[in-house]
Amino acid sequence: MTEAAPSATNPASPVLPSEKARDYERARAILRGTQRLLRSLDFESVSEVSLANGRRADVLGIRRDGEIWIVEIKSSIADFRADQKWPEYRDYCDALLFAVAADFPSEILPVDTGLILADAYAGEMVRTPPHHPLPAARRKAVTIALARTASMRLHAERDPGFGIE
Repeated sequence: MTEAAPSATNPASPVLPSEKARDYERARAILRGTQRLLRSLDFESVSEVSLANGRRADVLGIRRDGEIWIVEIKSSIADFRADQKWPEYRDYCDALLFAVAADFPSEILPVDTGLILADAYAGEMVRTPPHHPLPAARRKAVTIALARTASMRLHAERDPGFGIE
């Protein structure tokens, strides 16, 4: 099957074969740099956190004062175009950000989100995220979910045969 050219009924530009799959190695590097940046900003973070709406945040960070950020990692243009679920994360954080590599065309990302440029060694905040405070009940639920996720992962690491799924 060939990629269709953009038209009135198919406005999306074609995706190059090299952009079709998420680049997992690149995503891991961006994750590492992003988590290093978050730590420098007094956030502790966990990757791949399930939310109550069934979505999974790439990174969920919580600061000492309880502020919660969600960071979506995009390893390629195709990864961004294929995943349009990110607006659903807003209801679970005080701020929503994207983290990409330095060569990512950041102008295609939504301007009403924060922006982090990251590699395997560090991250840099390029655009501060707009703040939209969570209601107290939702903050409590997200904080508990994050604590349980982190605790289960730590337990699984220390006791891998126990059967945590």
